[in-house]
Order: sequence, then C-alpha cells, then structure tokens
Amino acid sequence: VMKLNPRQAPLYGDSVITVQLTEEDKVEDDVVFYLVFTGSTVQHCTSTRKINPGSLETISPGHDCCETVKVALCASREGHPVLVVAEESFQFVQDEAYDAAQFLATCAGNQQALNFTRFLDRSRPPAADVDFLDEKVALAFRHLKLPAEWNVLGADQSLTENIPRETLMHFAVRLGLLRLTWFLLQQPGGRGALSIHNNEGATPVSLALERGYQKLHQLLTEEGAREPDSWSTLSHTVHSGDYSVKHHRGLDVYLLTAEA
Repeated sequence: VMKLNPRQAPLYGDSVITVQLTEEDKVEDDVVFYLVFTGSTVQHCTSTRKINPGSLETISPGHDCCETVKVALCASREGHPVLVVAEESFQFVQDEAYDAAQFLATCAGNQQALNFTRFLDRSRPPAADVDFLDEKVALAFRHLKLPAEWNVLGADQSLTENIPRETLMHFAVRLGLLRLTWFLLQQPGGRGALSIHNNEGATPVSLALERGYQKLHQLLTEEGAREPDSWSTLSHTVHSGDYSVKHHRGLDVYLLTAEA
C-alpha cells in the first residue's frame, strides 16, 4: 500500500499530493510513476516527479463531483508492460473556498448578501490569510460551472449604471483579493463594475486607491496589466473533445482528464 498525503483534495484540485513509496517500490531510475484516479464519470492520469528515492510529488486534478475515488500507482518502463504497483482510496471534497465561491457567484446582484461581505471586512484577516483566501477562492471560481448568462453585476441587467450599489468587484477590491479581482475582470460585467459607485460614492477603483492597494489599482487601471502570479498562471490547459491536458509548470507535472 502506498501512502498518499493528503488523502483528499478540494473539487477544484491544484493542491500538492505526496506519494510515499514502500521499500520494494524504490526501483531503478528508468521507471516512470504516474497516478490514475478513477471516479464515477471522469478519470484522471497525472505524471509525478521524484523528490527523493522514496517519495514522489504530483498535483491533484480538479474533479466533477464530491466522491471517493480509486487511485492506482502505475509504474512503466521501456519495453515492459505497465504495472499497477499499489492502490488507495482518495476523496474529493467541497471545501470552504468552494462554498465561498458558490456563495459569491449566486449573490452577485444580491445587496443583502453583498452588505454581509462588507460586514466581514471589519474583521480584516491578516495578509497571509488574505493571500491564501484569494488563491483558493479564485481557483474555486474558475472551477465552477457558471451559467452562460452569469454576470458580475447579477442577473438584473436592467439596473442602470447610475444606481449606487455594492458589487462583487467592490468586495474583491475591499479585501485586496488580486486574483479574484483579475478573474472577475475577465467575466461579463467585470469592466462595467469598475465605474459603479456604492452608497458612500466609492467605486472599486477609488477603494483600491483609498486602501493603498497599489498592485490592485494598477490591475484595474493599466492597459496592459498582467494576470497576478498564482497556481492558474503556472498551469496551462488544453481541451480537446472529452479530454483535457493540463501542464503545471511549477512542478513540471502533466494531468490528463477524460470522461469515462
């Protein structure tokens, strides 16, 4: 039996998994190990990289539903058949970041919910927590299957620009969430949200200035602003039919996902 650490990952994936090999699996250098995750409707195959003779590292794939899947550790060597070396179970779970992204996506136009997010801001989490939150919620948002008509400003597009109101963009900027702000900017209504005033007359742009978030202010105002560094900038995904291949440049790991 191999040891996986951790033995679960959030639905949106993109977390590091370590695989401890048993004594008898520590073999010659020309053996290539990979993991196969078999879910009820989707299968993933990930390459690994060796950290030391006894352990490997890979990236957890994003999955389509919360469930326990079977993970097989496979070994391949030129001129030999592929061997399944060990099997283990692994769980995909909906974590707080996923819940938060779902909540934010559904309350895009809901003033009561957005005012609640303002209330949260009074407790200003420390910078390291903000960075962690930003990374996870932005990853989770990318993984959500947002409806085609989804809009940063909510479903009711009849609201004219001039009505003062809170927007998701105000929320992201107020907390200093760089990656989430970038993600929202790419969505329908994202750019439009920048000029909307809330009840105090603040726009997301003026909030960024007022709070001294220089990077964020640049992101909102500069023409050629680039995506902030994150796991998603480190990975590149190509889709083809029922397959997708993702390359994580940070660890140089590949993930292949196929509908079973």
